[in-house]
Amino acid sequence: QVHLVESGGGLVQAGGSLRLSCADSGSTFSIYHMGWFRQAPGKEREFVAGITWSGDNTYYADSVKGRFTISRNNNKNTVYLQMNSLKPEDTANYYCAADSVYPLRYSYIELWGQGTLVTVSS
Repeated sequence: QVHLVESGGGLVQAGGSLRLSCADSGSTFSIYHMGWFRQAPGKEREFVAGITWSGDNTYYADSVKGRFTISRNNNKNTVYLQMNSLKPEDTANYYCAADSVYPLRYSYIELWGQGTLVTVSS
């Protein structure tokens, strides 16, 4: 069984950077396509970034293109989200997600992490 644990959230000023990590405690991490979603207070959970199991393809929501980068290290059983040029509207709980289909779609997600809070101040 795969268990996803996010870390790296926190408080940062607008224009700053954070790097989120999602670690798998199981043994089958490499078979999953991975991604990040986020949910702001009072809003629905939305897609942020996705990456194939091999790491050879990535895709992003338009709102984060050019600012966020998703990557993975299968030897470490970890997926990352490097977030640069952060804006207050990026404030949300960020959730790691895993699925066997690609591109990732919210309703198809098989595994969710517990979330890590990112707060961007003005």
